[in-house]
Order: sequence, then C-alpha cells, then structure tokens
Amino acid sequence: MQALPLSGVRVIDYSHFLAGPYVGRCLAALGAEVIKVERPGSGDAGRQHAHILDDQQSGYFLQLNMGKQGVSVNMKDPRGKAFMQQLCDSADVFIENYRPGALDKLGLGYTELSARNPRLVYCSISAYGHTGPDAHRAGFGLIAEAKSGIMQMVGTPGEAPPLLRISLGDMYTGIHAVAAINAALLGRVTSGKGQHVDMALYDTLVSMHEYAVQCYTLSGGTVLPQQTGHDMPTSTLYGVFRAQDGDLVIAAQVDDAWKRFAALVEQHGGPAGFGADARFHDANGRNAHRLEILAVVKPWVAARTVTEVLALLDGIDVPSAKVQRIDEVLADPQIQARGMVLEQQHPRYGTLRLPNLPFRFSDCDTSAPMQRVAPDLGQHNAEVARSLGYSDADIATLQTDGVLFSK
Repeated sequence: MQALPLSGVRVIDYSHFLAGPYVGRCLAALGAEVIKVERPGSGDAGRQHAHILDDQQSGYFLQLNMGKQGVSVNMKDPRGKAFMQQLCDSADVFIENYRPGALDKLGLGYTELSARNPRLVYCSISAYGHTGPDAHRAGFGLIAEAKSGIMQMVGTPGEAPPLLRISLGDMYTGIHAVAAINAALLGRVTSGKGQHVDMALYDTLVSMHEYAVQCYTLSGGTVLPQQTGHDMPTSTLYGVFRAQDGDLVIAAQVDDAWKRFAALVEQHGGPAGFGADARFHDANGRNAHRLEILAVVKPWVAARTVTEVLALLDGIDVPSAKVQRIDEVLADPQIQARGMVLEQQHPRYGTLRLPNLPFRFSDCDTSAPMQRVAPDLGQHNAEVARSLGYSDADIATLQTDGVLFSK
C-alpha cells in the first residue's frame, strides 16, 4: 500500500466556520499535516454551531476539523505575529476565508507570506473573490445561492424559493479549492513556486449551471428557467412523486427507460394504450405532453406504497429511489458498505458517528477512521511550537503571556 497522497505536506488552516475548514479536513484525509489556527477566547465560530455538546465543541466543529492539530495565537501581540509568520514559513499550503484584504493588516496576506516563502500555495475563499466590483463585500453561501440563479429555479411556482438546507455554496467551493490546491502543488513540482488560489462562492455556483445558462444564451435570451415544483418540464419523466406512505423519485427520462416504464404502468392498472402511445416515445413529445403524462403517473404512484413502486421499477431497470430521512441514510446498507459513516473515539464524548469523505484509492488505505479528533482550542500549541524550534522555556513564556492561548 502507498502512503496517502499528501503525506509530508504541511497545511495552515487559518479559516473559520465552513468552506475553509472543509478544505482543511479534506486535505487531512488525504494525508496532509493540517494545523488549525484559531483566535484566543471563543475560537472558530463553528464551535458554537449545531449540534452543541458543550461550551467549546459542537458536532459541526467536530465534523469539519477532525484530523487537525489546533493552535490558538494572539495576533495582536507582535510575538504572535512572528509565531504565525514562522509557522507559515514552514508550510506548503495556507487556507483562509476572510474578506479580501483583511489578512494583509495582520501580515498574513499573500504578498507578504509568499515573499517569505515563495513555495507557498495560498488559498483564499470569499463570497466574490479578490477582483471585481463586489470583491470588498461580505457574503455567505446563502448570498451566493441567491445571486447565482440556483435558488430562483427551485421550489413551487408562485412561492418564494426555499432554503436549500445544505451549504451548497460552501461545500462545492471547498471541494473545488481542494482540487485547485492539489493542482497548484503539482505545478510547483516543475515551477518551484507556489501561487495564490482565489476561490469565490459566487463563481463556483454559477459554474454549476449545467443547462440554465446555455438555455438562455443559445435561445437568444428567450428561455429563462422557472420554478417547476416537483419535476423537470424539460426532462419528462424526471421528478418526485408521492406514494401512500412516503415520497420517491423516478428517472424515466431516457427513451428506452420511458417505454419500459409506460408499459409497466399500463400493465399494472394504467390506461390502455399508455405504453404504446407514440407521442411519448421521444423527449420532445414527452415534454410537450408532460401534464397529460403526470395526470396518469401521479395517481398510479399514489395508489401504491413506496416499497411496491420501487420493486416494480427495479424489476424493469428504471432508476428510482425513496426520498430518505437522515436516520434511513445512516442505516442504508450501501452507505455502511462504503464506510460513509465513520466512528471516532473521543476522550470526552465517547463514540462519535460523523459523515465520512468520499475519497477512495486503490493503493492507499482510506478505510480506517481518522484517529485525530477535532482539537480543543490551543490543544497543540506546544507541539507545533516545538516543531518550529521554540524551546520549552519560550513556549512556557508565550503561554503565560497569552500569546499562545489554550482552553
């Protein structure tokens, strides 16, 4: 077996809450040494986000910061600034997600750190990026989701769009940042130099549009995606349907799958001739007669249980699935077989069950749970300081003076 791909890479995670910490967690899972730096006192604001376990940890923080060492540095003290700059001199990657320009004031901006360490890959994550007229504006995933056009496309026609309930902007930008960091590290092999990776939540969500942008541009500006509720008018039959005891999704939008599905519906109580109706045998015809099709399919599904419908569709190889609750997801044999719920032993909280990451390699062992739990605030101050050459006496002074903070 090989070592994990990023073994030997040192990462400084000077980020907070979600997008940045997620990048750090991913890099740790890929083998990097990740050092999370927090402010003294309250630390990362994510420590106070659901589900709260005590006054310094939360499920949110535990999930996003496992695998990392933790230090807490007072940047208002010149010794704290010197400590951080020395730490960054030792690093391969620096992650931050503050408003552009904020870290320049602390001596932790890209220009200053790269001058000291030209090999540093410096990753910034912000709402709008470091260029453009909105670069100075604050923002969160919610803001990017609204501005990107994604939010406008979901929900029931005539009603305000719903919240997406997962942090799409943060997580998608985070995993793009992981890819970009690894690309920059690979480029450094030949160039010998790091670079600034500038990631924007807004950019990332706009890049997700797999059809909306081209529908508008290729139609000469006449086609605007609209809220469609529970199905896809441009891809019939593809949507969510309510059965007697729950909801399920059906994806019979491909011609062959549709023909098998329509024949099944007719065979099991649907109207005569439904399966043979040539009007529905190509995508344009199905889309043109979508409401007529839904008028048959909806009551057909509603007359059966989820299990009954899924069994029928599995029998003809039409993709379908129950709309599952989180408890059902955790109990799903497929999720268990893939190791997507990891267990960690925490010294205070006992066994933790948290979402795993989806990385799988043929020649690296990613099956074992990450043993290092998310750090307490400043837990590894001394360990990290020693790696930089600080003596025990120097460390004791910095801790006594609150330059290195722990809780």
